[in-house]
Amino acid sequence: MTFAFPWILVLLPLALLALHRRPRAAIAVPGLAVWRNVPPSRRLRWLRRVRLLVAMAIALLIAACADPQIERQVGEETRQGIAIQLLIDISSSMDQSLAAEDGARVSRLEAAKQVVEQFIRHRPDDMLGVITFARYADTLSPLTFGHEALLEIVRGLAIQQRATEDGTGYGDALALACARLDHMGQWQPAAESRTADPAAAIRSKVVVLLTDGENNCGLHLPEEAAGLAKKWGIRVYAVSLKDDERDGTGSDQKADDAGLTDAERLLRRLADETEGAYWKIGNATQLEEVYERINQLETSEIKTTILYHTEIRPLFHYLAIAAFALLLIEQILCATWLRVAEEVER
Repeated sequence: MTFAFPWILVLLPLALLALHRRPRAAIAVPGLAVWRNVPPSRRLRWLRRVRLLVAMAIALLIAACADPQIERQVGEETRQGIAIQLLIDISSSMDQSLAAEDGARVSRLEAAKQVVEQFIRHRPDDMLGVITFARYADTLSPLTFGHEALLEIVRGLAIQQRATEDGTGYGDALALACARLDHMGQWQPAAESRTADPAAAIRSKVVVLLTDGENNCGLHLPEEAAGLAKKWGIRVYAVSLKDDERDGTGSDQKADDAGLTDAERLLRRLADETEGAYWKIGNATQLEEVYERINQLETSEIKTTILYHTEIRPLFHYLAIAAFALLLIEQILCATWLRVAEEVER
Protein backbone atom coordinates (compact mmCIF):
# COMPACT_ATOMS: atom_id res chain seq x y z
CA MET A 1 0.00 0.00 0.00
CA THR A 2 1.25 3.49 -0.86
CA PHE A 3 0.11 7.04 -0.11
CA ALA A 4 -0.44 9.76 -2.69
CA PHE A 5 0.28 12.48 -0.08
CA PRO A 6 2.50 10.82 2.53
CA TRP A 7 3.54 14.16 4.07
CA ILE A 8 0.07 14.48 5.63
CA LEU A 9 0.95 11.60 7.96
CA VAL A 10 3.12 13.97 10.00
CA LEU A 11 -0.15 15.21 11.51
CA LEU A 12 -0.84 11.85 13.16
CA PRO A 13 0.48 13.00 16.58
CA LEU A 14 -2.50 15.38 16.68
CA ALA A 15 -4.65 12.34 17.45
CA LEU A 16 -2.98 12.18 20.87
CA LEU A 17 -4.63 15.47 21.82
CA ALA A 18 -7.91 13.61 22.07
CA LEU A 19 -6.46 11.63 24.99
CA HIS A 20 -5.86 14.77 26.98
CA ARG A 21 -8.17 14.75 30.00
CA ARG A 22 -10.25 17.86 30.36
CA PRO A 23 -10.55 19.10 33.99
CA ARG A 24 -13.93 18.59 35.54
CA ALA A 25 -15.49 20.41 38.52
CA ALA A 26 -14.78 18.67 41.83
CA ILE A 27 -17.36 17.64 44.37
CA ALA A 28 -16.50 18.57 47.98
CA VAL A 29 -16.74 15.56 50.33
CA PRO A 30 -15.68 15.24 54.00
CA GLY A 31 -13.24 12.39 53.20
CA LEU A 32 -12.28 9.58 50.73
CA ALA A 33 -11.78 6.83 53.24
CA VAL A 34 -15.19 5.33 52.51
CA TRP A 35 -14.41 4.83 48.75
CA ARG A 36 -10.73 3.93 49.13
CA ASN A 37 -11.18 0.17 48.60
CA VAL A 38 -14.17 0.37 46.22
CA PRO A 39 -13.14 -0.89 42.72
CA PRO A 40 -14.09 1.38 39.80
CA SER A 41 -17.29 0.42 38.05
CA ARG A 42 -17.38 -0.81 34.43
CA ARG A 43 -19.09 2.41 33.40
CA LEU A 44 -16.28 4.44 34.93
CA ARG A 45 -13.63 2.36 33.13
CA TRP A 46 -15.38 2.91 29.77
CA LEU A 47 -15.73 6.58 30.54
CA ARG A 48 -11.94 6.76 30.70
CA ARG A 49 -11.48 4.72 27.52
CA VAL A 50 -14.05 6.42 25.31
CA ARG A 51 -11.46 9.05 24.39
CA LEU A 52 -9.55 6.32 22.55
CA LEU A 53 -12.38 6.13 20.01
CA VAL A 54 -11.97 9.81 19.21
CA ALA A 55 -8.18 9.47 18.94
CA MET A 56 -8.50 6.50 16.58
CA ALA A 57 -11.06 8.37 14.46
CA ILE A 58 -8.76 11.38 14.11
CA ALA A 59 -5.86 9.10 13.12
CA LEU A 60 -8.01 7.38 10.48
CA LEU A 61 -9.16 10.71 9.02
CA ILE A 62 -5.56 11.94 8.77
CA ALA A 63 -4.56 8.69 7.04
CA ALA A 64 -7.54 9.02 4.67
CA CYS A 65 -6.40 12.52 3.71
CA ALA A 66 -3.03 11.02 2.74
CA ASP A 67 -4.95 9.06 0.04
CA PRO A 68 -3.86 5.44 0.61
CA GLN A 69 -4.02 3.24 -2.46
CA ILE A 70 -3.07 -0.18 -3.75
CA GLU A 71 -1.12 -0.47 -6.99
CA ARG A 72 -0.93 -3.68 -9.00
CA GLN A 73 0.23 -4.63 -12.45
CA VAL A 74 -2.56 -5.95 -14.67
CA GLY A 75 -1.80 -7.84 -17.85
CA GLU A 76 -4.22 -7.96 -20.79
CA GLU A 77 -3.75 -10.56 -23.49
CA THR A 78 -4.12 -9.63 -27.16
CA ARG A 79 -4.14 -12.46 -29.70
CA GLN A 80 -3.20 -11.87 -33.31
CA GLY A 81 -5.24 -14.17 -35.49
CA ILE A 82 -7.92 -14.08 -38.17
CA ALA A 83 -11.44 -12.66 -38.12
CA ILE A 84 -13.85 -14.95 -39.97
CA GLN A 85 -17.53 -14.34 -40.66
CA LEU A 86 -19.44 -17.55 -41.40
CA LEU A 87 -22.46 -16.98 -43.66
CA ILE A 88 -24.99 -19.83 -43.74
CA ASP A 89 -28.04 -20.13 -45.99
CA ILE A 90 -31.20 -21.16 -44.09
CA SER A 91 -33.71 -20.76 -46.92
CA SER A 92 -36.29 -23.51 -47.54
CA SER A 93 -34.16 -25.09 -50.27
CA MET A 94 -31.55 -25.98 -47.63
CA ASP A 95 -34.02 -28.57 -46.34
CA GLN A 96 -33.42 -30.71 -49.44
CA SER A 97 -31.35 -33.83 -49.00
CA LEU A 98 -27.68 -34.23 -49.78
CA ALA A 99 -25.71 -37.41 -50.36
CA ALA A 100 -23.62 -38.44 -47.35
CA GLU A 101 -21.34 -41.37 -46.59
CA ASP A 102 -22.51 -44.97 -47.11
CA GLY A 103 -25.30 -43.86 -49.42
CA ALA A 104 -27.19 -42.08 -46.64
CA ARG A 105 -29.05 -38.83 -47.17
CA VAL A 106 -28.90 -35.77 -44.95
CA SER A 107 -30.42 -32.32 -45.32
CA ARG A 108 -28.16 -29.62 -46.69
CA LEU A 109 -28.50 -27.56 -43.52
CA GLU A 110 -27.61 -30.49 -41.25
CA ALA A 111 -24.52 -31.21 -43.35
CA ALA A 112 -23.58 -27.54 -43.18
CA LYS A 113 -24.04 -27.44 -39.41
CA GLN A 114 -21.73 -30.41 -38.93
CA VAL A 115 -18.88 -29.02 -41.03
CA VAL A 116 -19.21 -25.50 -39.59
CA GLU A 117 -19.08 -26.89 -36.07
CA GLN A 118 -15.93 -28.81 -36.91
CA PHE A 119 -14.46 -25.71 -38.56
CA ILE A 120 -15.04 -23.65 -35.41
CA ARG A 121 -13.28 -26.26 -33.28
CA HIS A 122 -10.23 -26.00 -35.53
CA ARG A 123 -9.97 -22.19 -35.07
CA PRO A 124 -9.48 -21.67 -31.29
CA ASP A 125 -7.39 -18.50 -31.66
CA ASP A 126 -9.54 -16.67 -34.22
CA MET A 127 -12.49 -14.33 -33.89
CA LEU A 128 -15.53 -15.98 -35.45
CA GLY A 129 -19.05 -14.73 -36.13
CA VAL A 130 -22.18 -16.30 -37.60
CA ILE A 131 -24.66 -14.65 -39.96
CA THR A 132 -27.62 -16.53 -41.40
CA PHE A 133 -29.71 -15.42 -44.32
CA ALA A 134 -32.85 -16.24 -46.24
CA ARG A 135 -34.75 -13.18 -47.47
CA TYR A 136 -33.12 -11.18 -44.66
CA ALA A 137 -29.68 -11.40 -43.07
CA ASP A 138 -29.46 -11.93 -39.30
CA THR A 139 -26.39 -11.69 -37.09
CA LEU A 140 -26.67 -14.64 -34.71
CA SER A 141 -23.29 -13.97 -33.15
CA PRO A 142 -20.89 -11.04 -33.51
CA LEU A 143 -17.20 -11.72 -33.88
CA THR A 144 -16.10 -13.40 -30.69
CA PHE A 145 -13.52 -15.63 -29.05
CA GLY A 146 -16.33 -17.36 -27.12
CA HIS A 147 -16.49 -20.39 -29.34
CA GLU A 148 -18.44 -22.59 -26.94
CA ALA A 149 -21.45 -20.28 -27.19
CA LEU A 150 -20.90 -20.11 -30.94
CA LEU A 151 -21.13 -23.89 -31.20
CA GLU A 152 -24.48 -23.87 -29.39
CA ILE A 153 -25.77 -21.27 -31.84
CA VAL A 154 -24.71 -23.36 -34.84
CA ARG A 155 -26.32 -26.50 -33.42
CA GLY A 156 -29.60 -24.61 -33.07
CA LEU A 157 -29.81 -23.42 -36.68
CA ALA A 158 -33.14 -24.17 -38.38
CA ILE A 159 -34.78 -23.64 -41.75
CA GLN A 160 -36.71 -20.39 -42.18
CA GLN A 161 -40.34 -21.47 -41.85
CA ARG A 162 -42.09 -18.20 -42.69
CA ALA A 163 -43.05 -18.02 -46.34
CA THR A 164 -42.85 -14.22 -46.29
CA GLU A 165 -39.20 -14.40 -45.18
CA ASP A 166 -38.08 -17.17 -47.52
CA GLY A 167 -35.63 -16.45 -50.31
CA THR A 168 -31.90 -16.12 -50.85
CA GLY A 169 -30.41 -12.71 -50.14
CA TYR A 170 -26.74 -13.44 -49.74
CA GLY A 171 -25.90 -10.01 -51.15
CA ASP A 172 -27.25 -8.39 -47.98
CA ALA A 173 -25.55 -11.01 -45.80
CA LEU A 174 -22.19 -10.45 -47.50
CA ALA A 175 -22.49 -6.67 -47.19
CA LEU A 176 -23.39 -7.01 -43.50
CA ALA A 177 -20.44 -9.35 -42.86
CA CYS A 178 -18.01 -6.98 -44.60
CA ALA A 179 -19.30 -4.00 -42.62
CA ARG A 180 -18.90 -5.86 -39.32
CA LEU A 181 -15.37 -6.92 -40.22
CA ASP A 182 -14.41 -3.39 -41.23
CA HIS A 183 -15.87 -1.75 -38.09
CA MET A 184 -15.02 -4.48 -35.59
CA GLY A 185 -12.80 -2.17 -33.50
CA GLN A 186 -15.78 0.03 -32.64
CA TRP A 187 -17.52 -2.77 -30.71
CA GLN A 188 -14.82 -3.19 -28.09
CA PRO A 189 -15.53 -1.87 -24.54
CA ALA A 190 -13.71 1.26 -23.45
CA ALA A 191 -11.79 -0.72 -20.81
CA GLU A 192 -10.21 -2.90 -23.51
CA SER A 193 -9.47 -0.09 -25.97
CA ARG A 194 -7.58 1.68 -23.21
CA THR A 195 -4.46 -0.40 -23.84
CA ALA A 196 -4.70 -1.43 -27.48
CA ASP A 197 -7.15 -1.67 -30.30
CA PRO A 198 -8.09 -5.39 -30.62
CA ALA A 199 -8.95 -4.85 -34.28
CA ALA A 200 -5.34 -3.90 -34.93
CA ALA A 201 -4.28 -7.39 -33.79
CA ILE A 202 -6.35 -9.08 -36.52
CA ARG A 203 -4.02 -9.95 -39.35
CA SER A 204 -6.61 -11.19 -41.86
CA LYS A 205 -10.35 -10.78 -42.49
CA VAL A 206 -12.33 -13.52 -44.22
CA VAL A 207 -15.91 -14.35 -45.18
CA VAL A 208 -17.01 -17.94 -45.82
CA LEU A 209 -20.27 -17.89 -47.78
CA LEU A 210 -22.32 -21.09 -47.99
CA THR A 211 -25.45 -21.11 -50.16
CA ASP A 212 -27.42 -23.40 -52.46
CA GLY A 213 -29.19 -20.82 -54.59
CA GLU A 214 -28.92 -17.56 -56.46
CA ASN A 215 -29.39 -14.11 -54.99
CA ASN A 216 -33.06 -13.27 -55.62
CA CYS A 217 -33.90 -10.64 -52.98
CA GLY A 218 -32.39 -8.04 -50.69
CA LEU A 219 -31.21 -4.44 -50.90
CA HIS A 220 -27.60 -5.10 -51.92
CA LEU A 221 -26.46 -6.82 -55.08
CA PRO A 222 -23.70 -9.42 -54.67
CA GLU A 223 -21.44 -7.33 -56.91
CA GLU A 224 -21.93 -4.35 -54.60
CA ALA A 225 -21.05 -6.44 -51.55
CA ALA A 226 -17.98 -7.83 -53.34
CA GLY A 227 -16.87 -4.27 -54.03
CA LEU A 228 -17.02 -3.52 -50.31
CA ALA A 229 -15.01 -6.65 -49.55
CA LYS A 230 -12.36 -5.71 -52.09
CA LYS A 231 -12.21 -2.14 -50.78
CA TRP A 232 -11.72 -3.26 -47.18
CA GLY A 233 -9.28 -6.08 -47.94
CA ILE A 234 -11.64 -8.96 -47.10
CA ARG A 235 -11.30 -12.33 -48.81
CA VAL A 236 -14.47 -14.18 -49.75
CA TYR A 237 -14.65 -17.96 -49.97
CA ALA A 238 -17.87 -18.99 -51.72
CA VAL A 239 -19.31 -22.49 -51.51
CA SER A 240 -22.26 -23.54 -53.68
CA LEU A 241 -24.28 -26.58 -52.57
CA LYS A 242 -25.79 -28.79 -55.26
CA ASP A 243 -26.89 -32.40 -55.12
CA ASP A 244 -24.29 -33.59 -57.59
CA GLU A 245 -22.92 -37.12 -57.64
CA ARG A 246 -19.81 -36.33 -59.67
CA ASP A 247 -16.44 -37.29 -58.25
CA GLY A 248 -13.99 -34.84 -56.79
CA THR A 249 -14.44 -31.82 -54.63
CA GLY A 250 -16.29 -29.75 -57.19
CA SER A 251 -15.05 -26.89 -59.32
CA ASP A 252 -12.84 -24.17 -57.88
CA GLN A 253 -11.49 -20.90 -59.12
CA LYS A 254 -9.04 -22.60 -61.48
CA ALA A 255 -11.67 -24.62 -63.30
CA ASP A 256 -13.40 -23.39 -66.44
CA ASP A 257 -16.96 -22.05 -66.50
CA ALA A 258 -18.37 -24.76 -68.74
CA GLY A 259 -20.31 -26.61 -66.06
CA LEU A 260 -21.43 -23.57 -64.05
CA THR A 261 -24.76 -21.79 -64.10
CA ASP A 262 -25.03 -18.00 -64.17
CA ALA A 263 -25.58 -17.94 -60.39
CA GLU A 264 -22.49 -20.10 -59.84
CA ARG A 265 -20.39 -17.94 -62.18
CA LEU A 266 -21.42 -14.93 -60.09
CA LEU A 267 -20.23 -16.62 -56.91
CA ARG A 268 -16.96 -17.51 -58.56
CA ARG A 269 -16.51 -13.93 -59.74
CA LEU A 270 -17.07 -12.66 -56.20
CA ALA A 271 -14.34 -14.96 -54.96
CA ASP A 272 -11.95 -13.99 -57.78
CA GLU A 273 -12.36 -10.25 -57.19
CA THR A 274 -11.55 -10.60 -53.49
CA GLU A 275 -8.63 -13.03 -53.96
CA GLY A 276 -10.66 -15.83 -52.40
CA ALA A 277 -11.83 -19.13 -53.88
CA TYR A 278 -15.02 -20.80 -55.11
CA TRP A 279 -16.17 -24.40 -54.82
CA LYS A 280 -19.20 -26.23 -56.16
CA ILE A 281 -20.14 -29.04 -53.78
CA GLY A 282 -22.00 -32.19 -54.73
CA ASN A 283 -22.23 -34.10 -51.43
CA ALA A 284 -21.55 -33.90 -47.71
CA THR A 285 -18.08 -35.44 -48.02
CA GLN A 286 -17.01 -32.76 -50.49
CA LEU A 287 -18.41 -30.08 -48.22
CA GLU A 288 -16.26 -31.35 -45.36
CA GLU A 289 -13.19 -31.41 -47.59
CA VAL A 290 -13.77 -27.85 -48.77
CA TYR A 291 -14.04 -26.45 -45.24
CA GLU A 292 -10.88 -28.32 -44.35
CA ARG A 293 -9.25 -26.75 -47.40
CA ILE A 294 -10.32 -23.27 -46.24
CA ASN A 295 -8.94 -24.09 -42.80
CA GLN A 296 -5.58 -24.87 -44.40
CA LEU A 297 -5.61 -21.78 -46.62
CA GLU A 298 -6.30 -19.39 -43.75
CA THR A 299 -3.38 -20.14 -41.47
CA SER A 300 -1.10 -17.60 -39.86
CA GLU A 301 1.30 -17.46 -36.99
CA ILE A 302 -0.73 -16.80 -33.86
CA LYS A 303 1.01 -14.21 -31.71
CA THR A 304 0.05 -13.49 -28.14
CA THR A 305 0.92 -10.12 -26.66
CA ILE A 306 0.45 -9.30 -22.98
CA LEU A 307 0.19 -5.58 -22.28
CA TYR A 308 0.69 -4.46 -18.69
CA HIS A 309 -0.69 -1.36 -17.03
CA THR A 310 -0.83 -0.15 -13.45
CA GLU A 311 -4.24 -0.37 -11.83
CA ILE A 312 -4.72 1.91 -8.79
CA ARG A 313 -7.36 1.10 -6.20
CA PRO A 314 -8.04 3.93 -3.69
CA LEU A 315 -8.68 3.06 -0.05
CA PHE A 316 -9.39 6.46 1.53
CA HIS A 317 -13.16 5.93 1.62
CA TYR A 318 -12.76 2.81 3.78
CA LEU A 319 -10.72 4.76 6.35
CA ALA A 320 -13.17 7.67 6.29
CA ILE A 321 -16.14 5.37 6.85
CA ALA A 322 -14.36 3.67 9.77
CA ALA A 323 -13.52 7.06 11.31
CA PHE A 324 -17.10 8.31 11.11
CA ALA A 325 -18.32 5.00 12.54
CA LEU A 326 -16.03 5.42 15.58
CA LEU A 327 -17.20 9.00 16.10
CA LEU A 328 -20.80 7.89 15.87
CA ILE A 329 -20.23 5.16 18.45
CA GLU A 330 -18.53 7.67 20.78
CA GLN A 331 -21.43 10.11 20.49
CA ILE A 332 -24.01 7.40 21.12
CA LEU A 333 -22.17 6.13 24.21
CA CYS A 334 -21.71 9.62 25.62
CA ALA A 335 -25.38 10.42 25.07
CA THR A 336 -26.67 7.22 26.69
CA TRP A 337 -24.74 4.81 28.91
CA LEU A 338 -21.74 7.08 29.53
CA ARG A 339 -23.70 10.29 29.91
CA VAL A 340 -22.49 12.55 32.74
CA ALA A 341 -24.17 15.51 34.39
CA GLU A 342 -23.40 18.90 32.97
CA GLU A 343 -21.50 21.33 35.12
CA VAL A 344 -23.74 23.99 36.58
CA GLU A 345 -22.26 27.44 37.14
CA ARG A 346 -22.84 28.91 40.59
